[in-house]
Amino acid sequence: MVAEVSMRGITKRFPGVLADDDVDFEVASGEIHALMGENGAGKSILMSILAGVYRPDAGEIRIRGEQREFTSPLDAIDAGIGMVFQSFKLFPSLTIAENVVFRSEPTRRGLIDRREANRRVAEIAERYGLAIDPTARVDSVPVGVLQRVEIVKALYRNARVLILDEPTAVLTPQETERLFEVLRALKADGRTIILITHKLNEVMSISDRVTVLRDGRNVASLVTAESSPAEITRHMTGRDVDLTTPPPAREPGEVVLEVRGLSVPGSDDRDAVSAASLFVRSGEVVGIAGVAGNGQVELAEAVIGMRRSSAGSVSVRGRDLSRTSIAQRRDGGIAYIPEDRHAVGSAGSADAVDNLALGHHRHAPLLQRGLLSRGAMLEHAKRLIARFGVKIASPATPVGTLSGGNLQKVVVARELDYNSPLLIAEQPTRGVDIGAIESIHRELCEYRDGGGALLLISAELSEILSLSSRILVMFEGRIVAEVPRDEADEALLGLYMAGHEPEERHRPGAFAAALRAELGAAATEAGNDPAARQDPGASGQKEVAR
Repeated sequence: MVAEVSMRGITKRFPGVLADDDVDFEVASGEIHALMGENGAGKSILMSILAGVYRPDAGEIRIRGEQREFTSPLDAIDAGIGMVFQSFKLFPSLTIAENVVFRSEPTRRGLIDRREANRRVAEIAERYGLAIDPTARVDSVPVGVLQRVEIVKALYRNARVLILDEPTAVLTPQETERLFEVLRALKADGRTIILITHKLNEVMSISDRVTVLRDGRNVASLVTAESSPAEITRHMTGRDVDLTTPPPAREPGEVVLEVRGLSVPGSDDRDAVSAASLFVRSGEVVGIAGVAGNGQVELAEAVIGMRRSSAGSVSVRGRDLSRTSIAQRRDGGIAYIPEDRHAVGSAGSADAVDNLALGHHRHAPLLQRGLLSRGAMLEHAKRLIARFGVKIASPATPVGTLSGGNLQKVVVARELDYNSPLLIAEQPTRGVDIGAIESIHRELCEYRDGGGALLLISAELSEILSLSSRILVMFEGRIVAEVPRDEADEALLGLYMAGHEPEERHRPGAFAAALRAELGAAATEAGNDPAARQDPGASGQKEVAR
């Protein structure tokens, strides 16, 4: 049987980097094929070559047995190849239908026929269960809908092969399952799907076959049903990786972060965060779980000072930072790994030396006698690149050219190197490979064991469960539950994330009340008065024990 896609001997070099090295890759018609590998293994470059974004330095491409050479994405589209990139390629000010039909608009009497465009887009969306409103403006819809729009764009151009690059990186679990339903419908219709992903559970549930790249070479082609996550991981990393063993417990210290009654205005009439109270102690990881869009991002941005709060307070090590600037909060002891590594976490046009120096540049050894030392900055960058395994041609390389996972390593490396008493980490392992996840988790645990307080916000419940000692659940801007790690599992957290009423012992503040009782009893035995101490609790009381 002739393969739908056959790539032979594909080689692609960039200055200082051999991205793909004599790669063979084959996909059968009507299958869902997963392409896996560590960050920088060459996955996205290989698929960008297939999509016409890059031309290979060597090798050939055959589509249904016919040799093809693509000089642009338009050539690939004409051959039935459509690619949905990690960063969506949409015009925010246009409607969904206008984005989909762009450059292929239906016309009537020499004018664009918008009614016909809406009809065609709605027809494709309905056929494959892609719930979208063709008349909605792109800048008014959530990210899960944008994913569907990109798929409809490819289908509108009759793509027989659909390449999805990390399609679930910004989706909620519910949106991911809806996407998989769409992919299964496309497969049933005879379409071929190539899925670039780092998520083993998704690969095992959706794919028919898996190809693994390592260091730019094809190291394995597997039938998914005959393989296992452990086998795929070994091919990716060359070693065994375990992300399921929880870190050993340690006794937390004093309260580092205390948030009381924090409210943050939303984009509509409702608060994005409503009267949120929480605390994080030294040597403790507190995870925040919740479906995307329930106030987690706004809460983190309000704590770091990027977003204005309408009520409440933020204190770090007993110092009220509520009315201070971002720079003052950073100096007050907060490090921050933002959700958006591109727009917030890095300067894409600047090199790794400058990006890794951000924030550190105000102090020695990078600042010497009032001037920045380029030599010290370079050594600082080299140290962090080596420590975190960033795959980069040189420290002078602009970080905007890095893969998403390697850019994430740059951001994580810089923030952990502050050694601040408090670290707020939003999606710290989003888009990174399993080996890098293990490495980042190890670094976060070392930070905790060194006495750091970590507030972890993640869409991955497995990550929350693996790292956290306590888990807060947010729903519609409120903290609705607080669950100790030894009582938590995905099913329970999923119920609370969906708005189910928590059990009494999991209500916000119940943990703080139990802690007060425990510490109060200990203080009484020691002859101390716990009422004279400050409350670490999440429910806003003033008299308690620390």
